[in-house]
Amino acid sequence: MASDFVQDPPELENQYDRDRVLQSYIRRQFPESVLKTIEPELVDLGEKAGGELYDLQQSDLDNEPTLAQWSPWGERIDEIEVTDVWKRAETLAAERGIVATAYEQEHGAHSRVHQMLLAYLFIPSTDMYGCPLAMTDGAVRTLLKSDNEALADEAVPHLTSRDPDTFWTSGQWMTELTGGSDVGQSQTTARQDDDGTWRLYGRRWFTSAITADMALALARPEGNPEGGKGLALFYVPIRDGDALRDGLHVNRLKDKLGTRKLPTAELELDGAAAHPVGELQNGTRQISPMLNVTRMWNSVTAVALIRRGMALARDYAQKRQAFGDDIINHPLHQETLADVQAIQEGNFHLALRLAELMGARETGEANTKQNALFHILTPLIKLTTAKESVAATSELLEAFGGAGYVEDTGLPALHRDAQVLPIWEGTTNVLALELLRALRSVGSIAPLNDEVKRCVKAIEAPTLNEAIRPAVRAYRDAVKWLKGALNEGKDALEAGARRFALTLGKSLEVLLTARHAQWSLRTEQDGRSAAAAERLAARKINHIADLDSHGSYVLVWDFNCPTLFDCHAQGDGATADEPEIGSLTDVM
Repeated sequence: MASDFVQDPPELENQYDRDRVLQSYIRRQFPESVLKTIEPELVDLGEKAGGELYDLQQSDLDNEPTLAQWSPWGERIDEIEVTDVWKRAETLAAERGIVATAYEQEHGAHSRVHQMLLAYLFIPSTDMYGCPLAMTDGAVRTLLKSDNEALADEAVPHLTSRDPDTFWTSGQWMTELTGGSDVGQSQTTARQDDDGTWRLYGRRWFTSAITADMALALARPEGNPEGGKGLALFYVPIRDGDALRDGLHVNRLKDKLGTRKLPTAELELDGAAAHPVGELQNGTRQISPMLNVTRMWNSVTAVALIRRGMALARDYAQKRQAFGDDIINHPLHQETLADVQAIQEGNFHLALRLAELMGARETGEANTKQNALFHILTPLIKLTTAKESVAATSELLEAFGGAGYVEDTGLPALHRDAQVLPIWEGTTNVLALELLRALRSVGSIAPLNDEVKRCVKAIEAPTLNEAIRPAVRAYRDAVKWLKGALNEGKDALEAGARRFALTLGKSLEVLLTARHAQWSLRTEQDGRSAAAAERLAARKINHIADLDSHGSYVLVWDFNCPTLFDCHAQGDGATADEPEIGSLTDVM
């Protein structure tokens, strides 16, 4: 006789009301007047994220974007139909100002953080619609930073509109077969007609969100030298009404591991009209404001996906029984979820720290050191949060057993979508090298030293002081390794760049979490953030500092271990009873 047992599925409630970390953070971060204004927005969007949008997402699991290249009568049309979730997401994103909020600046420097919190609630329930929003946001910042007032006047009002009928999204066209991370190998050519019109010719291997209205693209004007300096940045109108403009052809939609609701196209440029954004060279420098923005979005997306998985896993653990009890009551399952919760909390503080600095920069409130810190932290936080999101979402799928591996539960998409995050906007290795360039550009590691000291000085509780010691030791030893590697030369420096970056990122994760935990202990009399910080610190950084024959530090990471910090220092690293940073010599 067949069993009549039916397992209750996991459900979501209001995703703002159920998020302790988010609520605690905004109470610390925002003045009371700002909090009273923005909290109703967060509550309402949290309700939609856990209700209407999640229900629509679950009912739309099987649908993916489709491409019709030809009409029944042989006309090339390249029409793309997106899913119901994406259609709803576009309207809601405009109405809620998920791009506009950062530029209306109703709350000054807090506006950028406000925007990122809206995105944090919105992204997990909208099938990666955060991707076109990130590129749109980046396009706004890039056009505003350019000297091209005409293009900014044409596009920015649309890109920041709250009216769904006038709202535009933007693409970012950089990747070709010849170069993904190495965009200097781009073969797309820009030629100027006799009438002065610039036209682009080439093949784009990945163009995310091809349903956008415009794009910023890199191309090489004829006659320019090879390499990144010979590229120029162009503004490309994509649509004329609902149709693609002349000179644009979609060869196919990519069949991807994840982000399957996102229409990513392989695009042929055959004389597409374009407009130079600035000078006809140094395009990679001109597009850097976009990359700063999209890397921040990438970090927030990483945290949002972990948070969504945690919300579902926690609800499921109260409904699923095993060995005579709800699995939430099994100590080992509690430990597993608590570990992931600590990682989510740590990464939340990393991502929002980046938003805080960006908000200060955009309103002219950042000082020289904060500007330098932003430059250093952007690649560091993006690579750290992306890598941790992949590991955390994998752990969360396991919390559902076999159901986590079955597509019609909607759960596998969390992990598949997270897997793109270490690839988008620069891989882990590329960003580790970019971190070294950022330090060289700033000329000193002092801004990062100051950030570590800021966290250490805020901490008073003995348990938190104890918790941050491994992170402080790891940071100190990473800096010592950097000094040695600089003396050894470029090869040694680059070979250790990834371990160096992840050591810094995970150390900072503990320190920022502990800093918030100290505030929460004092102000909210809540020890849960402190427990998260202590749990992070008790896990494994597995940073083992061994002196090699040249006297420089080698940092060894055990990525197979699911835990985080277990710091073992050899050589002349900091002693166990020394939580302070002390004086660190600038190394660049």
